[in-house]
Amino acid sequence: MASHTASQKYLSTRGGSYGLSFEDAVLKGLANDSGLFIPEDIPSLPQNWEKEWLNFSFEELAFQVFSLYIAPSEIPPAALKEIIHKSYSTFREPDVAPTVSLDSEKKIYLLELFHGPTFAFKDVALQFLGNLFEFFLVRRNEGKTGKDREHLTVVGATSGDTGSAAIYGLRGKKDVSVFIMYPTGKVSPVQEAQMTTVTDENVHCFSVDGTFDDCQDFVKALFADPETNKTQKLAAVNSINWARILAQITYYFASYFSLVRSGTFKPESDKIRFVVPTGNFGDILAGYFAKRMGLPISKLVIATNENDILHRFWQTGAYEKHPVHGAAAEGGLKEDGVKAHEEGVKETLAPAMDILVSSNFERLLWFLAYDIYGSSASDLKEKRQVAGSKVKEWQTDLKTSGGFSVEKKLLDAAKADFESERVSDKETLLTIRDVYGWSNTPGGNYILDPHSAIAVNAALRSAKVAPGEYNVALSTAHPAKFSHAVEMALVDEKEFQFKDVLPSEFVGLEDLPRRLIHVKKSGGLDGVRKLIIDEVEKELKSGARS
Repeated sequence: MASHTASQKYLSTRGGSYGLSFEDAVLKGLANDSGLFIPEDIPSLPQNWEKEWLNFSFEELAFQVFSLYIAPSEIPPAALKEIIHKSYSTFREPDVAPTVSLDSEKKIYLLELFHGPTFAFKDVALQFLGNLFEFFLVRRNEGKTGKDREHLTVVGATSGDTGSAAIYGLRGKKDVSVFIMYPTGKVSPVQEAQMTTVTDENVHCFSVDGTFDDCQDFVKALFADPETNKTQKLAAVNSINWARILAQITYYFASYFSLVRSGTFKPESDKIRFVVPTGNFGDILAGYFAKRMGLPISKLVIATNENDILHRFWQTGAYEKHPVHGAAAEGGLKEDGVKAHEEGVKETLAPAMDILVSSNFERLLWFLAYDIYGSSASDLKEKRQVAGSKVKEWQTDLKTSGGFSVEKKLLDAAKADFESERVSDKETLLTIRDVYGWSNTPGGNYILDPHSAIAVNAALRSAKVAPGEYNVALSTAHPAKFSHAVEMALVDEKEFQFKDVLPSEFVGLEDLPRRLIHVKKSGGLDGVRKLIIDEVEKELKSGARS
């Protein structure tokens, strides 16, 4: 691919694939060796980017960022601009992802990422990914009819927001079937309603009697399963899909430029930290790419809930999914009746972060291994092989032994870019309550959802760690999606009326007819595979995808 730069070609984190195009990486989702796709190089920003990009709109910034990772021979510039516009014209906010001040004295800001169709940050990536799938399929199916047409079977696991965002990005699209698996009873009522009330024939919701990790394991098993791949062309919507990470890089640049344009942030002297509520590690990984590209980020702060495998790694260098039992296993508040899952996943007030294994952490591990262990290799090829071998070794240990540990030099390298904080449910509720009472928030009485509250709590700690630096907390969901936690936090606030923050799109949503299939975890991969194949066959026979 002579027309591609190194950052426009892709490899697997486990060493089994090299030199893939962007289109192949996006449509495959997961590599044949079960690794994740990453660019062969992280591009540097062009000269004078700070001046030239300063007043760009979100769509213009997205085009500049995406063009560094997508060769024009794959998606011509005019077509890429059209895809970007189609993706972000669906947002209610003209700026797509505005940055607002929470406390100017403490330099605490909020990057609002919930202005898309499903009121969650996942819309930024999944509106784009849905339109990418459509673009590639239209091109591949030009002039084809019937069984000659390529048909994508998109599968995803969700702890809440990915599912609805994927469904809204793919509903009704030709030559695409979308299957979303979510853990029964472990997503919010609004999240479940957003998914299961969509009646488009190409949308299928599986309610699985397990955890998010069980759903995610099913997705990964399907990609690795020869039987499934004989009949289905699988594609991924979870953040294992590289396009998800790519799309999210843009809003770090948008937030940075928003602060610069405000006049309060002086890039020549001030420093900025981004604080990210973290579950599957995709959102903060996008910040890592932005930082490596050259965006002057002082630190990326990982904010976990009580499912704190990432926080424990940054404290100890051990990445371990130990089962937790007894009193110490209780996630959430006693009065809320929330208990930990027997496998160690705690049910908390921030369910989108109730994840035991963070899939995208593997991508960071590859770059750390490349920098630390690849330095002694003789050439570029050997460096990549060394990194892939280390990642494969760690992932094998995780699967067989439940964890692995890294050397101090690698942990120190991770700490150079990241810090971590762990926020309990009690602290989450207190943060929602405290911020609601702040007098200098935009419009007064600002209401955070629990995931955003975790980020703000961690940002307040971060401000003490690095006095004088700006802290931008990522606000990942609208508070109306998590009414239970918000009402628990603000029960004593006389002025608070939940109906005042309820979007019109949510009114009556939970009363609409549902379309879902209940799935037994005990049925295993065989059961899930059969359901998917049967449902796709029904679609094709109905002529809906002809």
